[in-house]
Amino acid sequence: MRWMALLLLLLSLGLYYLPDYLGPSGGMAKVASGSLPRVVSLKSPDPEGGPVKVVPSQEAPVLSCVRLGWIDTAERARELINSQPLVSEAGFAVEEEGRALPPLYWVLIPPQPREVALRQFRDIQRQGIDSYLVTGGENRNAISLGLFEHRKSAISMLEEKKHQNLNAVLVNFPRNQISYALTFEAEPDLAEELVQAVKADYGNDFDFVEFRPCEGVATPEKNP
Repeated sequence: MRWMALLLLLLSLGLYYLPDYLGPSGGMAKVASGSLPRVVSLKSPDPEGGPVKVVPSQEAPVLSCVRLGWIDTAERARELINSQPLVSEAGFAVEEEGRALPPLYWVLIPPQPREVALRQFRDIQRQGIDSYLVTGGENRNAISLGLFEHRKSAISMLEEKKHQNLNAVLVNFPRNQISYALTFEAEPDLAEELVQAVKADYGNDFDFVEFRPCEGVATPEKNP
């Protein structure tokens, strides 16, 4: 009976501690307690077996902004643009600008009261002297005796009129002119070729040809 009681005691103790030894999943307890693979080891390897290559981004080439002129009329400027094969790609445009020109030299009899000026003007006309009556501006009611581009010619006319007993003086005649320039932008090598093509079509030398790097070129904003 003692041996039977001892055997039952040992059997009871074995049944009590056996689940703790095996764990909740039996013999899988030790495997479950092992280290799990690191996340980085789960990444797919490179197909070539080598390191992943990072390709640097390529920056857009710097464009040259070109401006050349002067051209006398807008029509002539548009004709030059239309003759270029890459007009749309290079973004050709016509630029209008008012600029001061060297003044002319004006020989005239200074302004007088209108009745006096008219009387003297009729007398000068009867003498066959080329003249006209100024009807507007700060020299209104003056009598013009000639307008010259070169000062030497104006001085010669002034002396002649003084010998004719005319109270003539020499004044500057300011003038402005609307002129036109062509503008476009392209890669530097292409910009040089386009300038040569425009020069050939124009047939004359331009007063200036300007090259400069384009700055602040805006790019369209992308919607998120």
